[in-house]
Amino acid sequence: MSDIGLKQILEGALFASREPMSIYQMKKLFGDQKAPTEGMLREVLASLAEEYQGRAVSLIEVAGGFRFQVIDVLTPYLANLTDEKPSRYSRATLETLAMIAYRQPVTRGEIEAVRGVAVNTQIVRTLEERGWITVVGHKEVPGRPALLATTTQFLNDFGLKSLEELPNAEDLIVTPAEDLLDQMDNQSE
Repeated sequence: MSDIGLKQILEGALFASREPMSIYQMKKLFGDQKAPTEGMLREVLASLAEEYQGRAVSLIEVAGGFRFQVIDVLTPYLANLTDEKPSRYSRATLETLAMIAYRQPVTRGEIEAVRGVAVNTQIVRTLEERGWITVVGHKEVPGRPALLATTTQFLNDFGLKSLEELPNAEDLIVTPAEDLLDQMDNQSE
């Protein structure tokens, strides 16, 4: 590694990489040289993460590996750097994605049974093109419908290491009565 330290190599590689880097990819950085152990790499990564606390970027671990990411509070400012508008997804698309994420592997028919409406083919195509879902098999029933599940890209894009980090589905449900009480509380303040 000559005059360059392990921390500098990893920091540079992480900044240069377009995608999260796995431990395996980090070991490949050293080519024919003796690669550091996973423990050494994780120790240096923890040190880097600590160094970047309180700064504009942070080192996070997602399903695909490690990456530097701009902190959330800067998002509104960085949005002004481009004229490109972020993708907007319909409620049906987001409901379908949520059903797949929380109930995977799941068939379109199972999603339709819960949502009460047909799942448009374009919705599934959009989620596949985005790289958020994929067909992981076929259910052993007549017609052999495709089983859909989320991908590592989904986890990476949503900043998750695993599906266990998804919010608890019950916590996301707001009943009309709770919503009305919240509105009344806000008006009385």
